[in-house]
Amino acid sequence: MGTAGVGWIAAIIIGGLAGWLAEMFMKSDTGIIMNIILGIVGAVLANAILSVFGIVLTGWIGYLIAGFIGACILVGVGRAIRR
Repeated sequence: MGTAGVGWIAAIIIGGLAGWLAEMFMKSDTGIIMNIILGIVGAVLANAILSVFGIVLTGWIGYLIAGFIGACILVGVGRAIRR
């Protein structure tokens, strides 16, 4: 489940892209390593949340969408905690 049907190299690349998109959308300044981490962890988080509702995202596009959603959630939670 961890990489939603994509390999680890692809997970790093797609996670980085998802994290970067979330960084642009949320107007945060996290850096490339944090973007990758946010994207990968975000994808796992979003897939877990979506699976509760019976929604399953697969493949590269699904991983990218889940990573973006999850990374935005993580950035938002991080901001809420820091306040």
